[in-house]
Amino acid sequence: MFLNAGYGNFVLIKKIVAVVGADTSPIKRVVREAKDRGMCIDVTNGRKTRAVIIADSDHVILSPTNPETLIKRLEGNEHDKTEVEKL
Repeated sequence: MFLNAGYGNFVLIKKIVAVVGADTSPIKRVVREAKDRGMCIDVTNGRKTRAVIIADSDHVILSPTNPETLIKRLEGNEHDKTEVEKL
């Protein structure tokens, strides 16, 4: 299952560790360090970064979508995932 991170870009749900807002100093530091290591993926298409998705592979994904919206999408996928597992 995939999460739509914005503008037709998708992230594998089972790899997501956290979805956080992008406006705090600690998260800005995480993003800066990920960019320095080449582990930052920007899917904002030049828009403002509203959420940061942290993956278990240590990748940091910048999303233009609000964290609350991403969580709602994840919750919707949990329902779909349960239905798939029943089949």
